Amino acid sequence: MRVGKLSDVLVAPAEARAESGGPTYASALLVEDQDGRRWRVTPLAVQVRDHTLVLRMALRELPPPAAVEREISLAHDVLDKQAVDLERRRPVRVNDVCLEPDWRILGIDTSTWGLLRRLMPAWLLGARGREAPGNLIPWERLEPLREGEPSPEESAAAPEGSERESGAAEPLAEGRRPPSGPLAELRPADIADIIHQLTPAQGARLLEGLDNETAADILQEVDTERQTYILEKLSAARAAAILRAMEPDEVADLLARLPEERAQELLRLLTPEESEDVRELLEYAENSAGGLMTTDYLALSGSRSSAEALEALRRHILERDGHTVYIYVVDDEERDEPRLLGVVSIWNLLVASPEQTLQELMHRDLVTVRPEADARSVAEVIAKYNLFAVPVVNDEGLLQGIVTVDDAIDVLLPPERRRRPPRRY
Repeated sequence: MRVGKLSDVLVAPAEARAESGGPTYASALLVEDQDGRRWRVTPLAVQVRDHTLVLRMALRELPPPAAVEREISLAHDVLDKQAVDLERRRPVRVNDVCLEPDWRILGIDTSTWGLLRRLMPAWLLGARGREAPGNLIPWERLEPLREGEPSPEESAAAPEGSERESGAAEPLAEGRRPPSGPLAELRPADIADIIHQLTPAQGARLLEGLDNETAADILQEVDTERQTYILEKLSAARAAAILRAMEPDEVADLLARLPEERAQELLRLLTPEESEDVRELLEYAENSAGGLMTTDYLALSGSRSSAEALEALRRHILERDGHTVYIYVVDDEERDEPRLLGVVSIWNLLVASPEQTLQELMHRDLVTVRPEADARSVAEVIAKYNLFAVPVVNDEGLLQGIVTVDDAIDVLLPPERRRRPPRRY
């Protein structure tokens, strides 16, 4: 007796597949009965018999399978949609999905034949219609792209226990860091290249499914238009969480390109210390040392021993995910604007005896720039003295920040190759 038809196949998201480590199986089936009602059915209750799906017991007697967070709908999220081929690092169109009789998801077919096989009657295709495609892309190297844009309201909070039956992406809980799947294993620059091949909405969706640190690294690699779009479309809480994973100068550059109302909203969600650093950087002219500098550096008092400095350096790198090359020796490390006395490279620190103080090790003949110095002259100073970073001090010799070599070189590149697009205000 015919009880209904299979309307959808649901699959666990990539991070759940990565945790299991094995092949991917359907997590649930959606069966539409004769009255148009949809039933969530466990795949174990359905067997394939002569190209027909047969229930092992009555539909109403089947126990519902456990719900899986952020499930992927093959009907709404995959078929006739774009997905990312993680191996070739490019978007592809999904024309068909290939499954085994035990509901294992083999992969997708991007060929025209795959589209014909899905849409045309089996009797018309003959034996070829049952053949596995030769250009199958394995499911494990695929990242589906959900449709639509992640509106702030949608990505702010997800209603618990709600059943998903549409093609819209499930929202992210506010402030929660979403887990990352195989996509996050790619380099940020490679993911940025993929995003540039997608529409801005698809790029935002792709970024939305990554953890904050990975998303922050990628956001710095994509073009200005997409940066602005993503920060405007994500929930304020999620956007702020991503910004917190970035250095203050990078945050200032991003916020400066947003509408002022949105920028102020995100600033309010940062910690007081973070927002103060960013606000100070926003006050400087764009093409100046102040506009290029970051306040993310390690400053220690001269009385510190090299052993203490190494421990402080280790904590600084772990907490801030930084790439510190110099330790700046100051008169009082607790002050917001300490007086700069000298600088110690990490190489000199590594070969020093544990009891030596920074005051004994520091280089006193300092190369510095003023906050108002133009960006090109800062780059020339860094190139002339072969520095990894140059400290920025005011007229009183108080340390304001540092300009790193990558940001300094940026101003020497043609506009289309710069990492730092022009600010909006």
